[in-house]
Formats: sequence, C-alpha cells, structure tokens
Amino acid sequence: MATKTWKLGEICRGGIITVETKGQNIAIIGKEWDYDAGTRRSSNQKNAKEWTRLEVNADNDVTREMSDFLHDLTHSWAVDEIMKWIESKVDTKRNPMHW
Repeated sequence: MATKTWKLGEICRGGIITVETKGQNIAIIGKEWDYDAGTRRSSNQKNAKEWTRLEVNADNDVTREMSDFLHDLTHSWAVDEIMKWIESKVDTKRNPMHW
C-alpha cells in the first residue's frame, strides 16, 4: 500500500488531497484543512476531515474518471502531478483522452 498527501492550500477545494493505492485499488480523498493543527504546510494534517472520496479499480479504464474528479478539486498542474504519482504506483490502463 502506498499513500501520498498533497497539501495544496488555497489552490484546492478543502486544501488537501490524499491518494491511497493498494494493489489495483485507488482511493482519491479530498480533505478539509485542519486549522487546529496549524496553518503552515508543515503542519500535521493527519486528522483532517474527509469530505469527498473516489474509489476505483485500475483494472478498468479509470484514467478519465480520476482526472475529472481531480479537476473538480484543483488545477491542472496539481492534477498532472497526482496522476503521474498514481501511474508510478499502479499500472493503469490508459486510453488516450479525446476532447
């Protein structure tokens, strides 16, 4: 199982995105910044309240679904970084996106 948290602050709805991978299962979690723990990026946000979640299985073509979910939370640069991290941990079946 691999987990990574991005503390994006103002450029992200809620301020925090955590991704958990276990085998082919991927969970993308949007969290609300816990101001009681501090306002700096270095603050411990382990207990931040979860407010949205997407759970998918990478055996299906879920790249577009994950990308759309992330775009609802934050901007394109962060989405690209998060998607790169996910793809480094899980073999996602990727079909080219067509707009």
